[in-house]
Amino acid sequence: MTVILFWTALIGVVYSYFIYPLVLVFIPKRNKLASSGAGCSLPKVSLIVTAHNEELRIRDKIENCLKLDYPDMEIIVASDASVDATDQIVDDYSAQGVLLARAEERKGKEHAQLQGIKRATGDILVFSDVATAIPEDGIRNLVRYFENPMVGAVSSEDRFLSRDGSVVGEGAYVRYEMWLRRLESDRNGIVGLSGSFFAARREVCEENWDIYSPSDFNTALNCARRGLVAVTAPDVLGFYQDVSDSTKEYQRKIRTVIRGLTALTRHPDVLNPFRYGMFSFQVFGHKVMRWAVPWFQILLLATSIVLAKAGWFYLLVLLAQIGFYSLVLTGRLIPGVRQQTLIKIPYFFVQVNIAIAHATVSFMGGKRMTVWTPSER
Repeated sequence: MTVILFWTALIGVVYSYFIYPLVLVFIPKRNKLASSGAGCSLPKVSLIVTAHNEELRIRDKIENCLKLDYPDMEIIVASDASVDATDQIVDDYSAQGVLLARAEERKGKEHAQLQGIKRATGDILVFSDVATAIPEDGIRNLVRYFENPMVGAVSSEDRFLSRDGSVVGEGAYVRYEMWLRRLESDRNGIVGLSGSFFAARREVCEENWDIYSPSDFNTALNCARRGLVAVTAPDVLGFYQDVSDSTKEYQRKIRTVIRGLTALTRHPDVLNPFRYGMFSFQVFGHKVMRWAVPWFQILLLATSIVLAKAGWFYLLVLLAQIGFYSLVLTGRLIPGVRQQTLIKIPYFFVQVNIAIAHATVSFMGGKRMTVWTPSER
């Protein structure tokens, strides 16, 4: 029985990060979707920027949006019941066509986005956060993907810029996530968009907009319901910096996982392969098994200790874990070495999984996250 638990744990630890992507690699790429031939026509776009108490950053974000190169675009700031000067600053730009869609009651990001959707008049809705800088040609490049009638939503790719220019730790993690999204996008479509910058057809957002589920996941699910796909756009980038307070980043991860678990419990049918096919397999591999990793880690360490004397392989796996966690402990005890790649990646990996475990326990205890406070970056 212990041997079975060991192998279950070992597979569970590596499945989401290694086995699942490997399976995707061997799945043939989807046939290129036929173009509608409408490449010369640029649809009207509504750019919805979600904000809550962003008086320090909203002006820079609006200025960024006004510089975007797109001929027919309205800008809507969806204020999540802001109580600072955010709304007044938005009103300062009303003469330049910037609209305010205010949620009078603070119910979270998705509820604020819904107010923007109700006011939008565009055929394509683009969603963005205040902290994300959009390149000048970002909207035009994003919209180009909708020439394909089977594309229901398009995600930008994140570019994480640390304050010292480093691209390790979360930067490496983000690059891995973008690579995984490309694998998914080329086979069947992605199961989660970049919440800071993505676009969707209006009809995808008008029905089944669940204000209690993350919009980046719910939008991909709505595409699957309609027989459409959500894809990633490698040539469309959203730039953002690391958070100014690492403890707040930890809380952000907890919030993200709780919201993801909430979405799964609200839409359990998404795991039904007879209804959603490949999309269900991807949700299971990318999300469910990812959230299970910390528990598999604990089980693997425990069974490795028990089986260490039963064979050289079990001993080798135990020693590998001891070495791995020793690096993490070193990073914990000596903060100055955390920026070294050998330390930072294992440290970040364990930190993420501690946050997942923390979030899962909190979720099982009844905690839910509806409102959100944007991380300071």
